[in-house]
Amino acid sequence: MANQNYKTLDSVTVADVEALGIPTELAGKLHGELTRIVRNYGSATPQTWHHISKELLSPNLPFSFHQMMYYGCYKDFGPDPPAWLPDPKTARLTNIGQLLERRGKEFLGSKYEDPISSFSDFQRFSVSDQEVFWKTILEEMNISFSVPPECILRESPSHPGGQWLPGARVNPAKNCLSLRKRTLSDVAIIWQSEGNDEAPVEKMTCQELRESVWEVAYALESLGLEKGSAIAIDMPMDVNSVVIYLAIVLAGYVVVSIADSFAPSEISTRLILSKAKAIFTQDFIPRGEKKIPLYSRVVEAHSPMAIVIPNRASSLSIELRDDDISWPDFLDRVKDSKGLEFVAVEQPIVAFTNILFSSGTTGDPKAIPWTLLTPFKAAADGWCHMDIKNGDVVAWPTNLGWMMGPWLVYAPLLNGASIALYNGSPLGSGFAKFVQDAKVTMLGVIPSIVRTWKAKNSPDGYDWSTIRCFGSTGEASSVDEYLWLMGRAEYKPIIEYCGGTEIGGSFVSGSMLQPQSLAAFSTAVMGCSLHILGNDGFPIPSDVPGIGELALGPLMFGASSTLLNADHNEIYFKGMPVLNGKVLRRHGDVFERTSKGYYHAHGRADDTMNLGGIKVSSLEIERICNAVDENILETAAVGVPPAAGGPEKLVIAVVFKDSDNLEQKLVNLLISFNTALQRKLNPLFKVSSIVPLPSLPRTATNKVMRRVLRQQFSQADQGSRL
Repeated sequence: MANQNYKTLDSVTVADVEALGIPTELAGKLHGELTRIVRNYGSATPQTWHHISKELLSPNLPFSFHQMMYYGCYKDFGPDPPAWLPDPKTARLTNIGQLLERRGKEFLGSKYEDPISSFSDFQRFSVSDQEVFWKTILEEMNISFSVPPECILRESPSHPGGQWLPGARVNPAKNCLSLRKRTLSDVAIIWQSEGNDEAPVEKMTCQELRESVWEVAYALESLGLEKGSAIAIDMPMDVNSVVIYLAIVLAGYVVVSIADSFAPSEISTRLILSKAKAIFTQDFIPRGEKKIPLYSRVVEAHSPMAIVIPNRASSLSIELRDDDISWPDFLDRVKDSKGLEFVAVEQPIVAFTNILFSSGTTGDPKAIPWTLLTPFKAAADGWCHMDIKNGDVVAWPTNLGWMMGPWLVYAPLLNGASIALYNGSPLGSGFAKFVQDAKVTMLGVIPSIVRTWKAKNSPDGYDWSTIRCFGSTGEASSVDEYLWLMGRAEYKPIIEYCGGTEIGGSFVSGSMLQPQSLAAFSTAVMGCSLHILGNDGFPIPSDVPGIGELALGPLMFGASSTLLNADHNEIYFKGMPVLNGKVLRRHGDVFERTSKGYYHAHGRADDTMNLGGIKVSSLEIERICNAVDENILETAAVGVPPAAGGPEKLVIAVVFKDSDNLEQKLVNLLISFNTALQRKLNPLFKVSSIVPLPSLPRTATNKVMRRVLRQQFSQADQGSRL
């Protein structure tokens, strides 16, 4: 953290505040307020920061003043200072707070105190008594089964992950469309299209959503495909693709998720792996003035029959292949069924509902089937951790090709909330205005989006005060960028959320019932247990700080139990340690548990390097390097084995905001990197070279491909390139 450069709050003067460009009169007023808060709460306590963030700071004050307050308050605090504290009154109104107020003593006995004090005990209860916990959560979310489960969990040696809800029959889309938590006139989806930002947002009610989904489900049946057939979606995430997604599930077919950014070869791989019988796509994707072709990529991928939606006009401007169908013609097949309810196809809980793909950096991606259980895991995470409920409006820029796409369908709709969708780039002020106009209450982000917003100051002038919390996933976040993000919405908490496609959600997250620290996770997710493996390959005690590869307790509601193109047992269980008679599940990330009980992600296990016999994660090095110079946009740290053998050399790839006068910059930067790393991490660490790049190689899900950089740097001429 950059706090060493800041004064403690009791030594900040009016002149210091003025020096940030704040007018004299306002600087005096702010300093007076600061003095009052420090007098009441001390100069360096979490309560001090809590009151400063709520009473002193606003989005229109320079961010440098926010930094002065935060870093000054926590200058000598040590790791994991809380950026947000739960308030007892609000905590009682959360989903979990209300449940614990009603039934806390029943679950926890005399240990139960209140929702905040007893949250960690309740999380442990969710693991030790999965039967009661999941029965309760499914009831709280009003999930209805056409045939109820015989029990919640049946353990068996042949199923290391357990058999969940055995005997149940259900349809998740039917549950999304039900009226148990809402009325027909409630808003289900809110959206806006880029370029149309001055117009009012568009809305679809529950009644309109139900009728649209029923119509598409009838049209799907008219294609004569066998039930259980796989049907792909390769489209932007908009109101049409959400309707199509729900219709495929309602009618008893399986969605194949394909991201709209994929090249023909990647589309083809996914269609072949999933044995898709049809695909929904769009003619073009409008992006500003440009039209990005989509249908032509699907054709080049030799797709099966395509149903092609015109992007915004009412008719297609392109020629279709003989067997392909335009959207108007597709819907016209069932015009007599308009308004008629479609009877949901209820299937056994183990049936597939969605085939998703890991973002494989080498070889074929893993084809991961979600069963009918998985949507309820996604929704339960939203209910428990983001506190999604009736009346909420949930936005998260994503695509149905990634796990967060289906998550964004299920987590709001199964919890009685609205989905907010922006058709266009989330990076500019158009999206920031949409967040304001749609009155978004839960805004999901990935760190690279926040980095761009901060650089462009995209939210400037827009009112984000309706936000109750942020969610963040996809990659490691930065303390400073997320301090800035919290400050755009009057310091609402950021709930970090880390999991995987094969989990159907998360295993480590944050909570509205615990103090939240920036770029940190405060808890294992409800129903999950986390185990950090020590150097001997066995879990360290759960209350001891440490860093190592993360393993998961195997009994996880909604997690995968099979893969279409790989051996599930070999990938997730083979060679893992046994704890309390159960083999742990591999995840492959390196995690740290801190002395204060927070968790930090340190990248993939294969993103660690060995520098002079010391194991260190790339992320630890990158966090320090990113903060060295304001002209650095991002860095990637890799250990490169020298051609002649010997210990790995530390090479830093750097993307600069401004790449003028590079030669002199690189000389100075090498010195700065080494000084910072040796002071903050280890005096023995030394950067051997810096490689400037226009951008870092990333997977389609935005993860930095350090393996690719390592390969490139190893092959490069050591003399000239490094």
